Amino acid sequence: MPTPSLPEVQACSTSSCPLPPCIKLAFSPFLVILSIIEIYQPPPNSVIIPQNHHQIQTQLPKMQVKIQETVTVQPATPPFDHDHVLPLSHLDTDRNLHVTFRYLRVYAAKENHPAEPFHVITAALSTALVHYYPFTGTLRHRHLDGRLELHCHLRKGVPVIRAAVECSLSSVNYLDDLDEKFVEQLVPDPGLEDGMTRPMILQVTDFGCGGFVLGAAIHHSLCDGLGASLFFNGMAELARGADQITVEPVWDRVNLLGPRNPTGIEFPFQDILSLDKDFSPYSDSGIRVIKECFNVKEEWLDRLKELLHENSGLKFTTFEALGALIWRSRVKASEISGDEKVGFAYSINIRKLVKPPLPVGYWGNGCVPMYVHLTARELVEQPIWKTANLIKKSKYNSTDEYVRSYIDFQELHYEKGITAGPRVSGFTDWRHLGHSTVDFGWGGPVTVVPLSRHLLGSVEPCFFLPCSSASEGKKDGFKVLVHLQEDALQGFREEMDKLKS
Repeated sequence: MPTPSLPEVQACSTSSCPLPPCIKLAFSPFLVILSIIEIYQPPPNSVIIPQNHHQIQTQLPKMQVKIQETVTVQPATPPFDHDHVLPLSHLDTDRNLHVTFRYLRVYAAKENHPAEPFHVITAALSTALVHYYPFTGTLRHRHLDGRLELHCHLRKGVPVIRAAVECSLSSVNYLDDLDEKFVEQLVPDPGLEDGMTRPMILQVTDFGCGGFVLGAAIHHSLCDGLGASLFFNGMAELARGADQITVEPVWDRVNLLGPRNPTGIEFPFQDILSLDKDFSPYSDSGIRVIKECFNVKEEWLDRLKELLHENSGLKFTTFEALGALIWRSRVKASEISGDEKVGFAYSINIRKLVKPPLPVGYWGNGCVPMYVHLTARELVEQPIWKTANLIKKSKYNSTDEYVRSYIDFQELHYEKGITAGPRVSGFTDWRHLGHSTVDFGWGGPVTVVPLSRHLLGSVEPCFFLPCSSASEGKKDGFKVLVHLQEDALQGFREEMDKLKS
C-alpha cells in the first residue's frame, strides 16, 4: 500500500548543541491524567493536527480499506525549548538497521467499550511523546562520516492514519492466516527517505466488529523490537488511565554503547563480516521473494529434537534445531553453488549481558548480531545436528567483550562498509518479546504480524511467531513465517514436509 501523502517536514539548519537536561540520562517525569467517559474525547492538552484524507480500495467491497484522515500527533506539552541533535549509538547506526520495520497488532472487540480506538491511541500517544519525543525527530546522515544522527525540532509530531474496513476480524481469522495483499494495507509503508524524515508512522484501522488493528512503521535505527515494546507498553498504560508511565525512558546512547578509548577487537570479525561500501544488503535483485507461513506442531518438533539427540547425544533448543533445518532446507531448495558461503544470522539481547547492565529504560538498539558461516555444500551434506551444534556454540560468544569488540569494529571500519555478505538468512524468535502485554484497554493483541523482509542484512528472514490467541485450542504449536525466492518454494516445501514424518 502506498503511504498516504503527508506534509513535508521543513528543513532547518541546525548545529549540534548541548543536550537538554531532561535527556542526558532519563526523561523527567511528567504527570497527566487520562479519563475515559461515556463519550470519549482526547484530553485538551493533546496536540493533533489534521492533514489530508485518502482512500485505498481492494477488490471485495467488505475488504475495502478506507483511509479517513491523517493527523500529526504532537507531544501534549513541549518536551524541549530549542532545536537540537541527538547522537545515536554504534549499534543504532549499523548499516543493516537502515530500514523501516513494519508490523501490526490485532485487537479483538470488547463488549460495551465506550471509546473509539483512534481517540484513545492518539491521546495516549500525545502524552507518551513527552517522554519519547525522539520519535518526532528526523534522521540525517552526518557530513563527517555518513553515520545517522537524529535532528529534533520544535512543534513536530508523529503521523497517525485513521482507516476503516467493513469486514469483521473473525471473517479474516484475526489475521492469523496471512493474506498479504490485505494486511499490507493495514500498515504504513514509507519509502527510504520518508522513513528517515518520519521515523515513526502509525495507522489505526477499525473493523466492522468493533475490533481494530494498530499498524506501525518504525525506523530500526531508533530502536529494536524490545525498545519499541517498552514505548508501546508505556503508551498503553496511559491509555488505560495511568497518570504516568512506569518505566522512564533512557537515551544516553553514546556513553552507554559507544566505542572504547583506545579501541580493541578481541574477536575475528574480519573473518565473519565483509568490508564493501558499494554493497547494499537490501538492494532489489529483481528476483521475486514470497512469504510462506506454516504451522509447526509440538509433536513434530519433539520428534525432530529427539532424533537430533539420538544422533549426537546433545540437547538442542527449538531455535537451534528448527533453525538448522529451515536454513538447510532453504539453501538446498535455492540450488546455491556448493562452494558459495552462506550465513545464518540472529541477534542476542545484550541489555543484561554488558557490564554494567543497561538501564531498564534504555530503549535504543540493545542487540548484536551473531553469525554461523558454512559453504552451501557443507550445510546441505552434513547432518542437521552438526549445524544445530554450530548455532549452539555460537552463543558462547555472548559476552561483554564480544559486544564491546563489535562496537569498536563499527568504529574502525564503518566508512569501509560493514556487511554480512549476500547469502545471509536472518532468523528471529518473536514468541517471547512481550507483544501480548500492550493493552490499550481492549486486552492484549490476539495476533502480531511482522511485514518487513529486511532483517540482519538478509532479504529472506525467518520469524518464529505465536499463533493467534483467538485460535487457542484450534492450533497446536506455533507459526513460522519464511521469506524465500519464488522458484525455491516447491523444493522448500518438500524439504520441510520431512518434519511431519
